Amino acid sequence: MAYAKRLNRLGTETAFEVLARAQALEAQGKEVIHLEIGEPDFDTPKYIRTAAAEAIEAGFTHYGPSAGLPEFRRLIAEQWNKERGIPCDADNVVVTPGAKPIMFFAMLALIEAGDEVLYPSPGFPIYESVANFLDARTIPLVLREQNGFDLDIRDLESKLTSRTRMLVLNSPHNPTGAVMKPETVEAIAALARKHDFWILADEIYARIQYEGRHLSIASLPGMAERTIVLDGFSKTYAMTGWRLGFGIMEKQLARHVARLMTNSNSCTATFVQKAGHAALAGGQSEVKAMVEEFRVRRDLIVEGLNRLPGVTCFKPSGAFYAFPNITGTGIKSAELAKLMLEEAGVACLSGTAFGAAGEGYLRFSYANSAENIGKALNWMGEFLAVRAR
Repeated sequence: MAYAKRLNRLGTETAFEVLARAQALEAQGKEVIHLEIGEPDFDTPKYIRTAAAEAIEAGFTHYGPSAGLPEFRRLIAEQWNKERGIPCDADNVVVTPGAKPIMFFAMLALIEAGDEVLYPSPGFPIYESVANFLDARTIPLVLREQNGFDLDIRDLESKLTSRTRMLVLNSPHNPTGAVMKPETVEAIAALARKHDFWILADEIYARIQYEGRHLSIASLPGMAERTIVLDGFSKTYAMTGWRLGFGIMEKQLARHVARLMTNSNSCTATFVQKAGHAALAGGQSEVKAMVEEFRVRRDLIVEGLNRLPGVTCFKPSGAFYAFPNITGTGIKSAELAKLMLEEAGVACLSGTAFGAAGEGYLRFSYANSAENIGKALNWMGEFLAVRAR
């Protein structure tokens, strides 16, 4: 059988491959601590689960508008206007099954073959994957540890051309946990206005930030009309399996994205949207408690990683990832990630799963219990001590 050549340009997420290998080892009787998947280990809060069950009983099991339920979109717009200062109303919002479709649909609507898409490296691999799939020219912007993994404005400016169509931003950042400095965000906005390119702002971790307040680039003057804000419920409300995300964007683009929804998914499950509405409208105490627990785990894993032989670790300011530098071990990233799983019993990701600039690093998700994180640190320490002899 012949398949479309464009499939050769489509990438994947290594996290799910590592999870499958880890589960295969567990099936053979090996104990594995999972620090590979970017998924909160908390249950979805009960009030959200209850709202979903009540919505099902109330008949919210049918088709809804492709862009999302009007009252839900209105609530999203109100909250993001209030909390992040983004000028928007319901017509700027499109609800999707998960946040990834916003990325895919926005690029489908805006990117032509040969256009240039700039994205962070290391970074979430699907940015590059989707741009490649659309036959765009992909331009990585290397984030360096010595710069706190912040975007280098001079590097960005040097890579802008007449074909630059989109810049992808992600803050707090996966895989490093870094948060862009306000002055960096403002400088990027100035370049976007000057050179007339779109911003895809992945803000999925914006409410998991430990210091300061999140600054959305869409809130800056002249940026709402050239920014697509990508967000969702998976991380903040521990709703990964619910598949509920949304985008905030210029109204004409929102209509195009809604048409792409019509042609692909028809709509997002209505009872899931009712659960999302309850999540936003309800008390946020469980979210705050989860973030505080992530802060405790962050401090635990960063301190522990810095004690391991050959390892140093940058202290992240957001998300729930640690991205230690492992060059001192003398082992390449992919090989060490493999050894950590097979020999130490700790599932993690190679930094190269996030692009070539991730060589010399591993990514650990600390969305696991403090007890398991402590156990994983002990196992890794024992393994590296033996290797160092």
